[in-house]
Formats: sequence, C-alpha cells, structure tokens
Amino acid sequence: MKAYKGFNKDMTCRDFQYKEGGEYETERAEVCECGFHACENPIDCLAYYDAGSSVFHEVEVGGDVVKSGDDTKVAATKIKIGARLSIPALCKATFEFVRSKCTNEKNAEPGKPATAGSFGAATAGSFGAATAGYSGAATAGDSGAATAGDSGAATAGYRGAATAGDRGAATAGSFGAATAGSFGAATAGDRGAATAGDSGAATAGDRGAATSGGSVKVGENGIGCVRGQDVKAMGGMGAILVIAIENDDGDIKEHRAIMIDGRRYKADKWYTLKAGKVVEVKGKVAKE
Repeated sequence: MKAYKGFNKDMTCRDFQYKEGGEYETERAEVCECGFHACENPIDCLAYYDAGSSVFHEVEVGGDVVKSGDDTKVAATKIKIGARLSIPALCKATFEFVRSKCTNEKNAEPGKPATAGSFGAATAGSFGAATAGYSGAATAGDSGAATAGDSGAATAGYRGAATAGDRGAATAGSFGAATAGSFGAATAGDRGAATAGDSGAATAGDRGAATSGGSVKVGENGIGCVRGQDVKAMGGMGAILVIAIENDDGDIKEHRAIMIDGRRYKADKWYTLKAGKVVEVKGKVAKE
C-alpha cells in the first residue's frame, strides 16, 4: 500500500535509522506501539513531524497493516522507503489523496459558493469560492478563493487565495496568496505570497514573498523571512533572505539578512544561522 512517512532530518524515526531505497521488516505491528508507521494522507504526517525541521518520503507498506481510528496513520510489518518529497510535492500529493476519496455531489451550482463538510470536496470555477471542513479539499479557479480546515487541502488558481488551517496545505498560483497555520505548508507561484505558522513551510516562486516559523523557499528576486529556533531559508538568484533566531521566550536573539549572489551565497541552497553566522544546511534536496 502506498503511504507517506516523516523522519527527523537524519532520517531517523523512534531512534531507528532509515535510508532511501531501504526495505525493512519486523514481526509485529500495532499503531503507536510497534512496527513501521506511515500515513495514507500525506498531510497527516505533519501531526507527527513538523514541516520546517523534518523530511518526508513516499513509502510502500505491506505485510500486516494495522490502521488507526484517529487519522490515516498505519503500522505495518514491512516498509520500503521511496523518494524524498519537497513540501510543494507533499501538498500536491495531499490534494490528490483527498480528492480521490471524495465525490462532487455537494458542489454548488454555477455562480454559487461550493461548500463541503469534513472529509468532503468542494470545487468552484473561476472567480468562485470553495470551502471544505476538516480534512476536506477545496479547489477554486483563477481569481477564486479556496478555504479548508485543519489538515485540509486548499488550492486556488492564478491570482487566487488559498487558506488552510493547522497542518493544512494551501497552494495558490502566480500572483496568488497562500496561507497555512502552524505545522502547515503554504505554496504560491511567481509574484505570489505564502505564509505559514510556527514550524510551517512556506514557498513562493520568482519575485514572490514567503514568511514562516519553520522554513521558507523563494525563487529568483524573491524575499523570504523565517523566524524561530530551528529554521532554514533558500532562494534563487537575487533573492533576499532574512533569518531570525528566537530564544526560549520567543524573542529575537540574533538575525542576519543576505542576498543570493551566486558567489558567497549560492542559489537553491538551504541556509541557517549558527552563532551569529549564516551557514549552509547540508542535506539531500527533496524531489519536487
């Protein structure tokens, strides 16, 4: 069965070391007790590993598979670790998963708002508005507005606005605005604006702006601002990155601003702040 799994940055989980492409087997599986754990819905991974300081992979689980009654978490006796996913790829996979589980029977008539309850799917055309509840999926066309609750997926087209709650995934096209709550993932296209809460991940395209309490990624000539204790930022050529480190009380204790110039600071590299100095974060680049 296809699923998704979060890991610490070093690809450990519960003190067990994994590696991409690895296959593992154990004798017994019980959710939250033993076995290899993963989630069918990609966004549920954010309930256990935050977007800003974790890595996520596609996995295949098999053997004895035990499901949770709370979300899509499963425990299995067999697991194979697939490709690493970037936050935008995790958002896309979330929407595809939720949409595959839903029907369109509650969608609105043309010209009317589309609303779906928890676990439902709402779709509206250009200039339309779509709203879905907890774990729902809302999609709106160009210049539309899509809103989904906690753990939901909201997608809006060109110049659209997408909002998702805690651990949700919000995606907006070029010139759009995407907002996600704590542990959520927000992605906006070129010249868009993406905002994610504490431990969230925000991504914006060329000339876009991204703000997060976990990680930010912007394209060429973008502006990214990240603030927290375990944070990182990435930008394309000409991007401005602001990295602020907080103390335990949430106050800023140090900060630095850099420009990605291709010489001192390279494009498409993660940077953080250590002892007042901007340093590169080593690690494998996730699959888009």
